Amino acid sequence: MTQFSVSLDKIAQQLKLEVVYTPKELKDIPIYTADVNRPGLLLTGYDEYFDPTRIQIYGNAEMGYLSTLQEAERRSRMHTLFATRPPALVVTRNLAVFSEIMEFASQYGVPVLRTAESTSGFMSALISMLNIELAQRITRHGVLVEVYGEGILILGESGVGKSETAVELVKRGHRLIADDAVELRRVSNRSILGTAPENIRHFIELRGVGIINVARVFGIGAVKMSQEVDLVVELEPWDKKKSYNRTGLETETVDILGVAVPSTVIPVMPGRNLAVILEAAAINNRQKKMGYNAARELFEKLGLENDIEAPL
Repeated sequence: MTQFSVSLDKIAQQLKLEVVYTPKELKDIPIYTADVNRPGLLLTGYDEYFDPTRIQIYGNAEMGYLSTLQEAERRSRMHTLFATRPPALVVTRNLAVFSEIMEFASQYGVPVLRTAESTSGFMSALISMLNIELAQRITRHGVLVEVYGEGILILGESGVGKSETAVELVKRGHRLIADDAVELRRVSNRSILGTAPENIRHFIELRGVGIINVARVFGIGAVKMSQEVDLVVELEPWDKKKSYNRTGLETETVDILGVAVPSTVIPVMPGRNLAVILEAAAINNRQKKMGYNAARELFEKLGLENDIEAPL
């Protein structure tokens, strides 16, 4: 499995951290794990299960405890932490940094940063960022758009009309996230986040027209940096021999990085307005998530409750 990393410089810039000490440029210091740690137990002498690859965080509790120790004992406890060479130490609440911290940070080459945020608030923001930056990811050929707040990943063979449908949706007030190449990240056990590679972000290709910058043509409100994938739509040429879903009772899913995402297949043929169909699909998917299924309601009104097999 590919291991991803994020530079400490990007973390410091995004979370507005003050650099107290660094042995080298922060952009040259990679972070590989999304977990963080408050080394309270380590400071008391218990080092079982301690993971030195995590960013270490000192808050009121840790700094308060260290201030109660005699200088020799404090040096010993902090030496134990820095000797493991963690990737970075962050002090929260703008607390004063002990001279021993600076000494051992310099000795073992551990960056020390500081923030004015509370410990719990900073940890939440840091973990959220690391989960996104270090998430497992794949790139799929398709288009990602936001329709009525729902992230729709449009897939299909080249030339089936994915980009043209996306432009029509943008014209109708929805937003484009990515065209042609969609980078999908598993940010949790239940969600997939989609974004565009930076070098092609906001661009879209239309056969017969060429490449256009959606943000420039339709305005910055027509694009978005990232979006959770709520529905996968597969566009395919209409096949008369194939049976398509006509009730919507059964919710099909597709596996993306181990996450089951609702999916549907929409046949393409002249006269079908795909943009309007996708708008309806987005609203219908949103209603299902909120507990309402139109097909189920219709079957119940027709007295066909026994024919309903799929749950809401």
